[in-house]
Amino acid sequence: MKTASQDLTTGSISRKMLFFSLPLMLSNLLQVLFNMSDIAVIGRFAGPMSLGAVGSTTTLVSMFTGFLIGLSAGINALTSLYFGAKNRSALTQTVHTAAIVSLLIGLFLMAGGIVSARPVLQLLHTKEELMDGAVLYLHIYLTGMPALAIYNYGNAVFSATGDTSRPLRYLSIAGAANIVMNLFFVIVCRLDVAGVALASALSQYMSAAMILAALIRSRDIYALQPRLLRIHRRHAKDILRLGLSSGLQNAIFAIANLFIQMGVNSFDAIMVAGNSAAANSDTLVYDMMAAFYTACISFMGQNHGAGKKERVLKSYFISLGYSFGIGAAMGLLLNLFGNQFLSLFTTDPQVAAAGMYRLRIMGFSYCLSAFMDGTIAASRAMGKSLVPTVIVILGSCVFRVLWVYTIFAHFRTIPSLYLLYSVSWTLTALAEIAYFAHIYRREMR
Repeated sequence: MKTASQDLTTGSISRKMLFFSLPLMLSNLLQVLFNMSDIAVIGRFAGPMSLGAVGSTTTLVSMFTGFLIGLSAGINALTSLYFGAKNRSALTQTVHTAAIVSLLIGLFLMAGGIVSARPVLQLLHTKEELMDGAVLYLHIYLTGMPALAIYNYGNAVFSATGDTSRPLRYLSIAGAANIVMNLFFVIVCRLDVAGVALASALSQYMSAAMILAALIRSRDIYALQPRLLRIHRRHAKDILRLGLSSGLQNAIFAIANLFIQMGVNSFDAIMVAGNSAAANSDTLVYDMMAAFYTACISFMGQNHGAGKKERVLKSYFISLGYSFGIGAAMGLLLNLFGNQFLSLFTTDPQVAAAGMYRLRIMGFSYCLSAFMDGTIAASRAMGKSLVPTVIVILGSCVFRVLWVYTIFAHFRTIPSLYLLYSVSWTLTALAEIAYFAHIYRREMR
């Protein structure tokens, strides 16, 4: 039977990586559309207050989803390593262990998030008039966490083995359903923030069901067989070692961004709504760039498993070049067409003007994050996750909190708040590159 998996240890890396990454990029964009359609429908059909309520949850949603994406990066790294080494036993045990671990973590995040939603939003000084809507949105949205965990698990397995087209197909179907349900629940049923949250949760279960069915139907060596589902301690430890550190890094990023959200919340409701609308560009650009970080792990992992030293390093540089180029191009487009982009989420000219403050600065900063995130992905492909996580916590997370309480506290302006991104990315990237150079020389000599 013909298989959709790919051997990434032969052929042109630049060409293969481009065609490998395009479906990943489209998949990531569709995931962004889940949240963007929430914001767009709410902003245009329910008004600025509902937009502010959903927007106030953006950082918390990013924290939970970022954790699951980080966990899937660990699954991707291990799966690609064993697939490249043609270690069938280790690959099978990893795939089945990862399925259970992902589901358990998804359930834990759902329960913990629902319980902590209101206290955390209060800690963030969310506007009182936005609080009830924000809590309601989170309570419903977080019921989709187990499904999101399973989808990201399946996506990681398929991507690690070179198949990025099937996850795209499933997410396309679920994404289209999400937009239709958004419009139906908000315009027809008048469910407001509850409607967009319900649409997102249902679409996540739809994508999870399709990708799980595909893994079970597969005849390849990474197929999911229910009778083999069990936790293998050694592989669970490896998944948690790589995945939890990556997930915690993403979550801590989001926690650091909570302090930035506190800074934004110190301005009026118009600025909060404008920031919420403009912040959609962050996820849009990051997730397009992230396709090449996933490619970096898959290509480096397979070639590391196959012992092909030159292709390991070349994969890193090519993925870095692609991600930098995407970040620079998207940043330029957002600066040129920022008002048109913001019109997707609001019809209020004051909210759009507030959003442009963020777009003008962030548009020229995104490409800098490629050096940090691309190098972190490369280190994880080499099986190293703890030190890169510590570096990024210190360089980007702790540094951001200090910036909020020093630079921003002094100037109290929106530009002084947003500039912390480019400065923290640059400092962290320098340290991550130095560490990767060290481990590459040691591991591949």
